[in-house]
Amino acid sequence: MTAGAANSVSANADDPTAAEPVESTSVAAGQQDPGPLLRLVRRQELAFAVVGGLNTLLGMALTVGWLTVLGDRVSPAVAVVAAYCVSIPIAFVLHRTLVFRVRGHVLRDFLGFVAVNSVGLLLNSVLLELAVKVGHFPDKPATVVVMGLVAIASFFGHRHISFRRNPAR
Repeated sequence: MTAGAANSVSANADDPTAAEPVESTSVAAGQQDPGPLLRLVRRQELAFAVVGGLNTLLGMALTVGWLTVLGDRVSPAVAVVAAYCVSIPIAFVLHRTLVFRVRGHVLRDFLGFVAVNSVGLLLNSVLLELAVKVGHFPDKPATVVVMGLVAIASFFGHRHISFRRNPAR
């Protein structure tokens, strides 16, 4: 880490209730315990991707499970919604504790988390539809690109909305 980057870390890095989330570029020397995941990967962006990947696998497994349990009695969309309802609180806890490492404001953080994820879902749907129907891009590559872009936007949404902390005065 450069001296400039070290100086850019919040002066209150040792106070987890008032500090900004863990520095985004790397784990800073002398900063509060970053936790097991950030000690391992050392970059918040990579930790976000790891937790997001695990949550995606969980969402897939839950969706398949709900499809199996519900069978043909209901629309497959019900299985997706049911999986979302189970996986979103798990994703919230994992992102909050392993990636952004914040404390306090649990309800506010959860509502922001759900809002950012909902906007991400909407963006995925709209951008994919535009890419395929208007841009005439092939659906599978367009899906990968759109989901990647939305994942990047979600990282910043969670950092600046869901788990935002004001610097201490």
